[in-house]
Amino acid sequence: MGELRIENLSKTYRRKEGWNTTRLLHVFRNISFTVEDGEFVSIIGASGCGKSTLLSMAGGLAEVSDGAIYVDGNPVTGPGLDRGIVFQEFALFPWLTVLGNIAFGLKSKGVPQRQQMEMARKYVELVGLNGFEDYFPYRLSGGMRQRVGLARALAIEPAALLMDEPFGALDAQTREAMQTALSNIWMKTRNTILFITHDIREAVYLSDRVLVLAGRPAQIAMEQRIELPRPRNRFDPLFQQYELDLERAIGTH
Repeated sequence: MGELRIENLSKTYRRKEGWNTTRLLHVFRNISFTVEDGEFVSIIGASGCGKSTLLSMAGGLAEVSDGAIYVDGNPVTGPGLDRGIVFQEFALFPWLTVLGNIAFGLKSKGVPQRQQMEMARKYVELVGLNGFEDYFPYRLSGGMRQRVGLARALAIEPAALLMDEPFGALDAQTREAMQTALSNIWMKTRNTILFITHDIREAVYLSDRVLVLAGRPAQIAMEQRIELPRPRNRFDPLFQQYELDLERAIGTH
């Protein structure tokens, strides 16, 4: 468990235009927020507003132009096992079984082999993949492969879990089932989660808070706390009001 803190974060790209002209492209500027220990926060916004770039910077995978990122007070200077990352692409190792994929990060942490398998089996059960431990990724459905990716990220017991459109490649029915599964898992583990999505309904269903990223350069245009009990009812009038308010916030910037 941990706290993820973003302080005055900016991202700027330099683009050459012509032989001797350089243009600065400001993606976002001076963004600050904190994901508290055990909190689920989503970032939504129009395509191209910098959501995934921000998450990549939090993961240590993209360079920070200005500002700082901290996990439990420690500055992020690159990738690290204090953060688990789940991408839209399943990114599983095809030559490893479900258990092997989940245990991969544990090996990197220096966990003894016998303990690796014990912990991997624990997370197989957590994500509902009992009976599929020895399957290779090609034999799994898209939803099952994403469960493996989630289990692999959780198994290293990161201080913060970063999720970038993790259900974006799934069909509507599977996506909704995975949202329910993630919500149930989070209620058991209470991991600190920063979640990127373009789906407003998904954000309302999963999150404690939703941040709207908008403008050019992008900034936080709205912060909405979701005051609904879990598990959530997507047809609750208040749920639908949150959707409408967030949609308007995106549309007016």
